Amino acid sequence: MDLKDAGLTENENKVYLALLDLGSSLAGRISRKTGLHRRTVYDVTETLIQKGFLSYILENNRRVFTASDPNHVIVAIEEKKNLLIPFVAELHKKFSSSKNKEQTNFYRGKNGLKIVFENQLKYKDIFILGANREAYNSMPYYFKWFNERRKQKRVKLRVITSDKSIGPKILAETRYLPEKYSSPMVLNIYGNSVAMILWGKNPFAIVVEQEEFASSYRKYFELMWKVAKK
Repeated sequence: MDLKDAGLTENENKVYLALLDLGSSLAGRISRKTGLHRRTVYDVTETLIQKGFLSYILENNRRVFTASDPNHVIVAIEEKKNLLIPFVAELHKKFSSSKNKEQTNFYRGKNGLKIVFENQLKYKDIFILGANREAYNSMPYYFKWFNERRKQKRVKLRVITSDKSIGPKILAETRYLPEKYSSPMVLNIYGNSVAMILWGKNPFAIVVEQEEFASSYRKYFELMWKVAKK
């Protein structure tokens, strides 16, 4: 178990977890449990007291330490989050002012592809050209969750594919092209972006954010939509 996300150092993490196991304890017992030098234990307990993760009472002029309720971990994380909000807001201002309106980004792996699809939920329409079952085989649980949120946000989805099994899976307005036009490359068009996605064991995407580029592909999609069959 690791509580570094709550702002604890490695040694603080060891001491706090040891106290949860041991219950109220003297520094010597904590030292034996953690393998830390007794002097180190005293230093660490001081910082943990300051952070609110433990308390102590005096018995025969010796400190007996007790771990705080684990709910304090959540409180500590929330405090860190609240402290970071103004800082992140300033970073976002700088990011927005310096961000190029035309850019190309590369994403690799399933986590990278999730970032691409999460961005699509910010727009009212998504157009997919060449959808194939490989995407749903790669991340079935994610796409089920994605489609539920898409419907909640009322994001419209239109799909052109050569795979007759695609429509029922994604519950979108779907049209079909002959199987001879199938391709491993899938195009997702949304906002001013076009994501060119290649699925497989190591999926990757190239996302081009450029208004004219996206507009051209959207026109191409509408042309293919007229050609495709219901």
